[in-house]
Amino acid sequence: MCGIVAYAGPGDTTAILLEGLRRLEYRGYDSAGVAVAARRKIKRVRVVGRVEELTDPVGADLTGSYPAGIAHTRWASHGPATTANCHPHTDGSGRIAIAHNGILDNAEQLRAEITAAGGVLTSDTDSEVLAHLIAAQLEAGAESLVAATSAALDRVRGTYGVVVLDAREPDTIVAARHGSPVVIGVGDGEMFIASDPAAIAHHTRKVVYLDDGELATVTAGDYATITRDSRRTIKAPVELTAAAEGYELDGYPDFMTREMHAQPEAMRRALAGRLDPRWGTTRLDGILLDARELRSLRRVTIFGCGSAYYAAEAGALLIEQLARIPAEAQPASELRYRNPVVDSDTLYIAVSQSGETADTLVAVEELQRKGARVIGCVNVVGSSIGRACGQGMFLHAGPEVSVASTKAVTNMTLSFAMLAVLLGRIRDLSPADGARLVAGLEKLPAQVEQILADDEHIAQIARTYANASRMFFLGQVRGWPVAREGAQKLKEISYIHAEAYPGSELKHGPLALIDESMPSVVVIPDDDVLERNLSTIEQIAARGGPVIAVTSAELPKSAPITHMIRVPHNSPELDPILLTIPLQMFAYHTAVALGRDVDKPRNLAKSVTVA
Repeated sequence: MCGIVAYAGPGDTTAILLEGLRRLEYRGYDSAGVAVAARRKIKRVRVVGRVEELTDPVGADLTGSYPAGIAHTRWASHGPATTANCHPHTDGSGRIAIAHNGILDNAEQLRAEITAAGGVLTSDTDSEVLAHLIAAQLEAGAESLVAATSAALDRVRGTYGVVVLDAREPDTIVAARHGSPVVIGVGDGEMFIASDPAAIAHHTRKVVYLDDGELATVTAGDYATITRDSRRTIKAPVELTAAAEGYELDGYPDFMTREMHAQPEAMRRALAGRLDPRWGTTRLDGILLDARELRSLRRVTIFGCGSAYYAAEAGALLIEQLARIPAEAQPASELRYRNPVVDSDTLYIAVSQSGETADTLVAVEELQRKGARVIGCVNVVGSSIGRACGQGMFLHAGPEVSVASTKAVTNMTLSFAMLAVLLGRIRDLSPADGARLVAGLEKLPAQVEQILADDEHIAQIARTYANASRMFFLGQVRGWPVAREGAQKLKEISYIHAEAYPGSELKHGPLALIDESMPSVVVIPDDDVLERNLSTIEQIAARGGPVIAVTSAELPKSAPITHMIRVPHNSPELDPILLTIPLQMFAYHTAVALGRDVDKPRNLAKSVTVA
């Protein structure tokens, strides 16, 4: 959630740090700060509010040339959004400054120890204790900043991505990682550190990802990495896959619009080289299991958080229908606490756009601890989940900035569709059905372009209902995960209360809420439960409720529908991918009509990297 940027080099340090923070704004935050080492003292500026509000105080207080600096955007966890709680934090003497992402579980115990020893803590945060612990190690004779940092981290329990600045060694930054991402950018005579490659992609394409338990010493000209027990590690830079241009608006009014309209091309990238029309199957070379191993699977469990979980539900349904393997989706935030029963015949799939979602990563580690076979479905190759799994499906969605995920979620479901076809053809899916589905997959990007061209029609419907205080989203079987994702999108960016229900459950209680003020969005694929969906519409209309039908079917003219959004028909199994797109657009236009900040909805962050 929070963002870290650090820089060592001859450039304009504060300008580079501010630019990096701006590129991390999409992650969500409520305060920001910058710190540099100057004349054996730390100088820092912190504000509650947007990064832009740092510009004037930084210009006034941090002018001049500094060999290194660190910066941070914070999302309040320990203590409210106040200047005192902003990062970077310092120790009592002002020698050490730190910026920290993560949660320190034993912070209260450490705070009590520091206070009892005469230390003065000026914030409510857990993070501040790190600055005091590191300073204490240096005062006790630690031989270097990295040694002091390592010794201090031995005292803490929890997760961290941290950068450390010492006023007495102003050209050096120490970074460390455990459960929260840290990446080093290798430049020409300059070095960058960040919690997200987005902050540094425009400066360098060469990066080094720290692993859990690693620390790095970084200067303008070099970097060195070690383990917590001081063993040297060799980390060669790798090429950053995401283009810096993916973080620019390119003439669009906001990132959500840009990313919705990027979906056809993102889908084409995901499909490229993966379809085999000759055999009616797909190729997913990132899955390092042969046909015999895949055929031996007896169950598939997919897990993720938020929209990734709803994509997992759609994926589980596809796998069960096409491969006839029992499949289920679980929220990773629950799975990690359930002490899951693991067996050797189950394939577990972790799905995450960023590959850094803390709940999902912890679930991966817990499953692997129990001997489970876990593969990843992520959008960032070098991400924590991607590296922990070591195999899986790369989404190829490109950088996604808006908090409300669009193209990444679409490519998640698309990837699960390809996996379902692959598993199905290994088992009992006929060549004819395989060929039909491969042809359907090939058609999807062009069909999404048709839906995006219907923008004004969908916008008009959204404006009609923008003042509603609540909405239902209903769907059955294939339409149910689509309805859940549609409700998620609406509430996260418009702040309208939206609830998703299986259409078949409407008469078992929720029907009591239907009246003329409660619009219902009904997702209607052209499949074998079409008549049941029409029955749902009749029940709503009989109580005076407005009905917005989102459908791939030819509905009877007599159906009591208030507004209809049509999508092209593909195949029953693949139509849900298409039906998701207009719900993104509906949520977007509703939010715009209400004046919401669609890219940065309140209380939310792009990647939840604290558990």
